[in-house]
Amino acid sequence: MRRLFKLALQKPELAGVLLMMVLVIFFQIRSDYVFLSTNNIRGILGILPETALVAVGVTLLMICGEFDLSVGSVFALMPMTMAVLVVAGVPFWLAILIALAMCAAIGFINGWITITFDIPSFITTLGMMFMARSMTVVVSGGFPPRIRPGEVPSWVFVGFIDEGGLIRASVIWFIVIAVLIGLMLSRTNFGNWVRATGGFMPAAQAMGIPTAKVKIACFMICSVLAGFAGMIQSLRLNSFLPSIGEGMELQAVAAAVIGGTSLMGGIGSILGGLIGATLIRVIDNGMVMSQVDSNWFKFAVGALTIFAVIGNSWLRKRGRAMKVETEK
Repeated sequence: MRRLFKLALQKPELAGVLLMMVLVIFFQIRSDYVFLSTNNIRGILGILPETALVAVGVTLLMICGEFDLSVGSVFALMPMTMAVLVVAGVPFWLAILIALAMCAAIGFINGWITITFDIPSFITTLGMMFMARSMTVVVSGGFPPRIRPGEVPSWVFVGFIDEGGLIRASVIWFIVIAVLIGLMLSRTNFGNWVRATGGFMPAAQAMGIPTAKVKIACFMICSVLAGFAGMIQSLRLNSFLPSIGEGMELQAVAAAVIGGTSLMGGIGSILGGLIGATLIRVIDNGMVMSQVDSNWFKFAVGALTIFAVIGNSWLRKRGRAMKVETEK
């Protein structure tokens, strides 16, 4: 039992889980016990997949040792491109494929420039953030496209799948995607390559791991997930605006860090990123339900990020210092 407790303390997701429990209890009491009501949970689940999908991609990339600050702009560019194509007469599913291919191309460019010219990904993706945001406005022509309700099968992505109207299809999409990427990270050679590349790249290269291809693949996955999440939000709101996704990149990084992902690479899990994303949405919703000034939201996310990093570090040290008696 003591051995299991020691291992649990060293899990990077533990601090996020403990914070989640504390915040849920706090907001439940502060909101006069309506925070966990069916209607409020419906609201949280409606928004969560959009943040969580971006966090999954950013978490994977951070484990690989890189950053992507352009995900917020890609979040807006993909649905805008898709909507413009649909209005121009391109079939809905073909428009989605073209827009996702564009996201993959942006991820490839981010990775190729970073690796080829040995530039920090922070700088590369910062430049792409501005470029993609500008492209979103250019693609729209200054007038956001209008898609009439029923013109596209949006129910496939955002329609309610139960009679009570609690769970949207977007929840299923994000769970399936998160599980697949989580299994890829933990059960495949590619996942081992990702951790090795992010942990210590010279050693990974010495073992024959194609580190350049691994990083580029992670950049592409990150961009595609960001674009897909932006499409889900736009279809949910039935509104295609160039301003969506602003600040999403920092929320995604915060979610990954809160979930225990190391800024140095090599350490982290998809589950941790999901826990971090859920915490951010819980804070956002809980502050509204508790009638707290919304201007404190960013302060709360920042404080939570710092606290989670400190908590993870402290718990790991306690876990490593704990002595476990060996069986005779």
